[in-house]
Amino acid sequence: MRLTLQIAFTQMMARKKQTAVATLGVTFGIGMFILMVSFMTGINILLEETMLSATPHIRIYHEVKASKTSIIDEVQTGAQFMNVVHHIKPKDEKLNVKNGLMIAENLRQEPEVLGVSPQLTSQVFYNFGPIQLNGSLMGVQILEENKLFDLRSKLVAGRIEDVLASHNGLLMGVGLAKKLNMKVGDKVTISTPKGTLKLMQVVGIFKYGIGAIDDVRSYTNLPTVQKILGKDSRYVTDISLKLKDYYQAKRIAQIYEKKYEYKCEDWETANATILVSFTLRNIITYTVSITLLVVAGFGIYNIMNMTIYEKMKDIAILKAMGFAGGDVREIFLIQALTIGFMGAATGLMLGFILSVWVGTIPFDSGGFLAMNTFPINYDIRYYIIGFVFSILTTFLAGLFPSIRASKIDPIQILRG
Repeated sequence: MRLTLQIAFTQMMARKKQTAVATLGVTFGIGMFILMVSFMTGINILLEETMLSATPHIRIYHEVKASKTSIIDEVQTGAQFMNVVHHIKPKDEKLNVKNGLMIAENLRQEPEVLGVSPQLTSQVFYNFGPIQLNGSLMGVQILEENKLFDLRSKLVAGRIEDVLASHNGLLMGVGLAKKLNMKVGDKVTISTPKGTLKLMQVVGIFKYGIGAIDDVRSYTNLPTVQKILGKDSRYVTDISLKLKDYYQAKRIAQIYEKKYEYKCEDWETANATILVSFTLRNIITYTVSITLLVVAGFGIYNIMNMTIYEKMKDIAILKAMGFAGGDVREIFLIQALTIGFMGAATGLMLGFILSVWVGTIPFDSGGFLAMNTFPINYDIRYYIIGFVFSILTTFLAGLFPSIRASKIDPIQILRG
């Protein structure tokens, strides 16, 4: 084996340029694989974390369904006369979850549930001088909401405890506060679609890093919104849940929907479009990366074929000296695996260095996401995958030429 290794390395050193080209091909392929998969999965993780930071794992609410058939629609066939009513106005159906607070309390006892927050949400107008903006007012149990979405860490001004200390305290999104030129301590008048007015005081400003939330949403106490809307203390429209394992949300949502007979929407269903984009990005990333590695493998295959063609006489002499076909095969496999190992090692280092560099590049999302630089995922699994795939590719690239070399007839080569 020692002699086989010595012959293999001697041949590689005699062809330094070809060896370097083959190694650089693997290095480039592995480096680009690590960079692309780290960058793309980093984006997916950032978007998923941002999405889940503001989205419940399961949302329970009263789904408004299509108008039910009335007695006028139930006309028997063959009737001589009938009344036809056009443009029937829909029924004023309540949107609340009946016994919502009791359901929330029951859900807190479930072993798979991490937290529960009953809510009452209403569309409102924010009035500040001549400015009037459309937005939403969410009445919550603020401490429970903090357990679910960690509101405290998202505050850029004020405290969540100040909401509890005031009957008209308001936590306002940073984008909305900027549009209204608001700061902590300022007062704003809100009006509901039914014309109810309420003077509120901004006691805190939060930032989720998602423009669709920061630009429209405000939080206050649940009883405050109930009073504004003229509802009783049991009136809630939504129940938000966080689970210990959010990948079980779809299965658990189906169970709760049958149990409580209300619409239970899991986070995967609510964000299906975003999740599809995650899958497509991953497919593109792996396809391009594997293509790079396969191209590098073909480069090694061509180089090994050329080497065998150039070393025909050397191979014949080795076999004439007593080397078996398996020994010759080992010589060329050692060369291919050495190229793969060196290319993988340098490729992983190149990929890591490029990933660190990309992770320092400033990026302005325009306030849509809370990020200052490009996100990078340094998961060790992708480095292991890259290394294994590199070795496997170079092994296959060297296997077929080495089999060909092992079958060379030394008598025919020496005779010319």
